[in-house]
This record gives sequence, structure tokens and C-alpha cells, in this order.
Amino acid sequence: MTATDGGTGKRLRSIWLAERPRPRRKADQPAGLDLDKIVAASVRLLDAEGLAKFSMRRLAAELGVTAMSVYWYVDTKDDLLELAVDAVAGELTLPDESDDGADWRDQLRVLAVGYRDTLLRHSWAARLLGEFINVGPHASAFSNATVRVMHRTGLEPERISGALAAVFHFVYGFSTIRALHEARCRAAGISLDDYFAQIAAALSERPELAEAMELSAGTAYAGGGDALDTLDRDFTFALDLQIAGIEAMRDGGGA
Repeated sequence: MTATDGGTGKRLRSIWLAERPRPRRKADQPAGLDLDKIVAASVRLLDAEGLAKFSMRRLAAELGVTAMSVYWYVDTKDDLLELAVDAVAGELTLPDESDDGADWRDQLRVLAVGYRDTLLRHSWAARLLGEFINVGPHASAFSNATVRVMHRTGLEPERISGALAAVFHFVYGFSTIRALHEARCRAAGISLDDYFAQIAAALSERPELAEAMELSAGTAYAGGGDALDTLDRDFTFALDLQIAGIEAMRDGGGA
């Protein structure tokens, strides 16, 4: 099974669309090595060192095997990264859809918060989500859950995809920026509070930004508070705005 890009006619390569059989260990393969262990080690290594430092040679050293042993299970590094992205998608919390009386708002919050938390735990995954088509079993389960929950909102079917984009593109952007801030703090050896305090101090010295600083009182960028609490509060409020917007559009607030 293959897919093609309608604009170029080129094959959209994905390990999930390939017909490569799952390998069986040969006699000369390291005992105890299998694809699941390779993927799990990849996730640990990506979490610890990031995407830029990840290599098949580095992974093989982590596993205590040769690089060729790893390539027996996957054809390319991209295949392995695609497997790793789907593995972390398996950590996403899915709402209990067995209760017909459950509130779709609560279910959507479960999905959005789980997506945020997963991107913060595995910040390297954000970039890869834009590079792969993400049709692995875990990613598909999450995607299907979001569509089912959004259909329960009462929105017209043609508006479902736009509503999903509004919610999950927001979550993606919010989480990606926060993860970058946290990574910068780790690299500098400072806390997130100190980081935002430094930003606030630098901005306060710019007269042209005085109005913006005054109006942003109470935000993480204003400094002087707990940055994580502020970011969590802002995320919750922003998500509530998305949900309120869905309700408004459903009830005739939009054209």
C-alpha cells in the first residue's frame, strides 16, 4: 500500500504504509533485541539528548549492539523516528467514550491536556509531527477520538476539521513554545521563573514597550510570579476560549 502526493506524484513514504514484514530474530542477531526494545531505547535517547544528536550509531551504542543489528529491524533512521513518534502517541490519554452522557467539553479537555503534556515530555516529537503523516496505530487512535468527540459538539460536519485545527494547532503551538523556553532554561542552568524575570527586566528598559508591559501584568512575561502556574492558567483559559468559540459557532454565532 502506498500513497502519493497529488502535486508531485511522488510516493509519500511511511513505515506504516510499507509492506515490510516484522522481522524474526536470526541466529546471529543479539539475544533479547527486538523492535519494541529498539523503539523504547530511541525514545529514551531522544528525551535525554534531543533530535539533533540522535543517530543510529549512537542508538546502537546505547543498546550495546552494532548499527547493522538495528538496521535489520528498520530500513532508515526516519523509519525509526516515525515509530518513536507513534510510541509516544501511545501515552496520550483518551476519554472514556462508553458513557453516552459524558460532556464533550470535558472529553475535549482530556484530549487537549494530554496532547500538551505529551509534547512537553517529548519536545523532540513536535518537529517530527510536521514531517511524518502520523498514521500509526496510536496516532490514529488519538485522531479518531478527537473526531468522535468533536462530532458530539453539534457542529455541522463541514466545520469539524476547522474546529479541530483551532484546538489542536493552538495546543501544538503553546506546547512547542513552552518546551523551547524550558530547554533554554536547562541549557543556561536557570529556572523558568528566572528566565521570565530576565525577559521582564530587559523589556522594562525599552520605553517603546512600556505600554505592553503594563497591560501584560499577571502574565509569565511580566515576571514576579510562578511561571509554571501562570502558563498552566493561561493554557486553561485559552482552551476554555476555544471551547466557548465552538459553542458560539454551533449556536449560530458564526456565518
